[in-house]
Amino acid sequence: MPPRCPRLFPGREQGRLERRKPERRCALSRNLFRKKQNRVGAVAVQTGSLSRHPFASLANYTPLADGSTPVYRALREAVPLIDAAISKLARLTLDFSVDTGSDALNKSLGRRLQDIRVGGSGHGIHAFISSYFEQLLTYGSALGEIVYAGDRPAALYNAELESVDVRLDPKSMEVEFFNTSGAGSVPVRRPERILFSVLNPQPGKLRGTSLLRGLPFVSDILMKIYTTIGTNWERAGNLRYAVTYRPPAGEADPATAREYAEQMAEQWKSAMQSKSVKDFVAVGDVSIQVIGADSQVLDCEVPVRQMLEQIVAKTGLAPFMFGLSWSTTERMSAEQADILTSELKSYRAVLTPVIRKIANALLLADGHAPQAEVVWNDITLRDETELARAELYRAQAEKLRKEAENGQAD
Repeated sequence: MPPRCPRLFPGREQGRLERRKPERRCALSRNLFRKKQNRVGAVAVQTGSLSRHPFASLANYTPLADGSTPVYRALREAVPLIDAAISKLARLTLDFSVDTGSDALNKSLGRRLQDIRVGGSGHGIHAFISSYFEQLLTYGSALGEIVYAGDRPAALYNAELESVDVRLDPKSMEVEFFNTSGAGSVPVRRPERILFSVLNPQPGKLRGTSLLRGLPFVSDILMKIYTTIGTNWERAGNLRYAVTYRPPAGEADPATAREYAEQMAEQWKSAMQSKSVKDFVAVGDVSIQVIGADSQVLDCEVPVRQMLEQIVAKTGLAPFMFGLSWSTTERMSAEQADILTSELKSYRAVLTPVIRKIANALLLADGHAPQAEVVWNDITLRDETELARAELYRAQAEKLRKEAENGQAD
């Protein structure tokens, strides 16, 4: 007899499964493995943070806030120079206006941009872009949203990076946004209203690179030095004493020596705790010394300056802008001004699409064509005297050129 095949489902289970229709099996499998879809109600702000689920980020998603986000936030709080540098870069960069080609439309659009609400208490596009730009410098990525009331832009919102994940669509090569403030990742319904910028992204990465990258190690050393300085000064202002009693050579009774030592300890404690000046009188060989008085305090000027030089070099600003006088001159050279100007122009290139998108949204809501262009004002880094002298030289050169042209014409 031929060998019999083993039965995979012995008993009545096999018969019951064999009688089940294929369509029913497929429907059953789909019901078993179908994920429940989260129904999220409409909210005014799509990127608002409620509570971040620890397992919301899957392999295909890129969270905008990684483990370095709280580190960069702590750097700005711990090192005042870093916080001042980011604020100064924002003030030097953000000097712009919006042009539509029509004076009347420029006036109307400018008024709308100044009156638009930002968050819960701010007003004006400059307030939004300032916070947006500081977030971009601090974390390498910036996130915002145009909040609509009906079909008209009503406010601008600076979103938290912790509340949104991004993913690159392999087909359209467009960035998709997912709100992760709830129990899972929910696609943003109106991604065209999201404002997103990155600073110097690495190849293949959706997140940007923070301006503060490389500074945690340097700042940690600087904070250790400052902490040690504070501890030393605390000890210098709150002295600790060592009172030593040496019994006479002929005193052989340990109990008597111990009794003398306890009496001196009580008198010393009473003298130190007294609110008024009180003398301490002792008999015998007694020495009083300040604990740590013989220790040599290390000179911290050189290491502190080395750490600050690294931080200042990372920001791209001149030392005298922070009140640091490391050189004989406190003026910015032409080369330094040109380098810093190029840095600020690169920042402006990142912010230009965001400002244009906001202005065009306001124009479309009023029934106008989206024709807004961002006009950046000139960056002024040199002294007013040098600027006036340069203007004089340009005027003289223009005068000589016109005289030469008139002479040739005659």
